[in-house]
Amino acid sequence: MTLNTVKILHVLCAFVLLMIAQSGRPDESKTVIGPDNIYLYDGANALKAGDGEKGVRLTLQGLEFAQNPREEKAAHANLCAGYLLMNEPETALVHCNWVLERDSKHWRTYNNRALVYLRLERFDESAEDIRRGQELNPASTNLKIVKGMYLDETQPVRPRIETDERRNVTDGFSDEPAGDAED
Repeated sequence: MTLNTVKILHVLCAFVLLMIAQSGRPDESKTVIGPDNIYLYDGANALKAGDGEKGVRLTLQGLEFAQNPREEKAAHANLCAGYLLMNEPETALVHCNWVLERDSKHWRTYNNRALVYLRLERFDESAEDIRRGQELNPASTNLKIVKGMYLDETQPVRPRIETDERRNVTDGFSDEPAGDAED
C-alpha cells in the first residue's frame, strides 16, 4: 500500500466517522477504540524506543492529520525530542519554542528544551528551563535527571583523593611485618 493510499484511507475513515457522528443525536455517547492519530501514537512509541529518525518521520505524518491544537502541541513536543535524539538541536529548539509560545505551562517541553540548551552549551537558558519546569511539576523525575546532567556539565565533581604516581610501587615496602621489630 502506498503512502498516498494510506492517506486517502485515513481521510475516508475520518469522513465516515464524521458523517456517523453528525447523524447521531448530540446527547449520544460514542466509543473510540485505539488512538485518534495512529501516526502520532506510533511516532511517540518509536521515540520512546530511541529511534529518532522513525519517530520524527511518523510524527511529521501525524502532524499532517492533527485534528486539534492538543495533537499539534503533542506533535511539536515530540518533534523537539526526536530531533534532539537525531543530534539536530537547532531544529529541536524550533519545535520546543513552538509549543511554549502556545502553552507556557507545558513542563515536559521545558524539560526537553533544557536538554537542547545543554547540547548547545547554553547553560544559563538550560538552568532557567529546569527551574520553570520544576515550578510547574516539582515531583518530576525527568527534570531531576536533567538537573543532574546540567550540574555534571557546569559543576563537575572532582575527586578528593589524589594518587601520587611518581613513587615506585615497591618504595617503602619491606618483607617484615609492621610492629614486629626485634631488638
